[in-house]
Amino acid sequence: MPEPLRNSFGPDVPARIAATIAAVHPTFPTTAFLEHALAGYGALELTQRAGQIADALHAHLPQDDGAALGILLASLDHPLEPLDGGMGPFIYLPHVLFVGRYGLDAFELSMRVQYELTKRFTAEFSIRPFLERYPDRTLRRLRDWATDPNVHVRRLVSEGTRPRLPWAPRLRMFQEDPTPVLSLLEMLKDDPEEYVRRSVANNLNDIGKDHPELLVKICSRWMQDPNPERIRLIRHALRSLTKAGHPGALAVLGFGTTGAVEVGDPTIDPGEARIGDRVTISFTVTSLAEHDLPVRVDLRVHYPRARGKTSAKVFQVGTSTIRHGGSATFRKTISLAQMTTRRHFSGPHRVEALVNGEPYQLGSFRLFDQDVEE
Repeated sequence: MPEPLRNSFGPDVPARIAATIAAVHPTFPTTAFLEHALAGYGALELTQRAGQIADALHAHLPQDDGAALGILLASLDHPLEPLDGGMGPFIYLPHVLFVGRYGLDAFELSMRVQYELTKRFTAEFSIRPFLERYPDRTLRRLRDWATDPNVHVRRLVSEGTRPRLPWAPRLRMFQEDPTPVLSLLEMLKDDPEEYVRRSVANNLNDIGKDHPELLVKICSRWMQDPNPERIRLIRHALRSLTKAGHPGALAVLGFGTTGAVEVGDPTIDPGEARIGDRVTISFTVTSLAEHDLPVRVDLRVHYPRARGKTSAKVFQVGTSTIRHGGSATFRKTISLAQMTTRRHFSGPHRVEALVNGEPYQLGSFRLFDQDVEE
């Protein structure tokens, strides 16, 4: 099990932040700030620790929010050594939370601070309250930043406007009407940096969860005379829809709906497994079409959950073009180890192949707890 992120965000973090603040604001009450920031620190998760530091900054910086923001901005000119474990940029998470919580009445200065913060960490969390309070004004600023020379600033434009950004409250207004976001993504779809294009794809994937047909329409238009980089963007943007077998999304990528295949020779090894094992599923796909048939193949496993329910997870297996009468063999190994993102329960696990979104039953395997006797 990986070490929790909070362990790399220890008590030294507020001390380091205090040192940078005191360097530009000598009257900063470091001792009182640290007492506030570290109260109950050990029991807090990463974002809770950062939030408590942000609140401590607000309590011990000048109560004029503009003055406090100016001090934070000045402190950014003092670079910090990276934290252990590659967590260096996270030292600015409290600064980001401070701007989002306490900078809303100082729009211009907050924009300056976020412009600098996103070069060091990211301002994707702090920009969202400004989008909610000042949507037109903030969108105009993001439009300017979409052509900024700095790659991190351009990425903020797409990442900060994601309707379903992880670790952040949803932007309900963009879930309802993503039109303002789409105009920004149009500006960034052919950005020279993969870092930005990946963010554009993630934003589109978010939009597709609420507006699947709109996403298909956009990607279909973007597929006209695309370069290889844009094709990769579109594939990533459509990943949720293609896993769900959405016909329009599959068609954009060249995988039309088909009944012109046979799926056979399924093997599930082992047929009985214990938590922590791995299971390998293989099968063949035979084309019955009169032409070369592009296929996208996924695997859907129905996992038992608590109280007799099940939930399905789709794993991408691969793509191929199968000639008429020809066959291709596909194989996928899945882990049954307990993970923070998926807890396994004993019982039968039904398995399906998805060929261009259409399901074909492969069989099942049974999972037992580790302590079951032979």
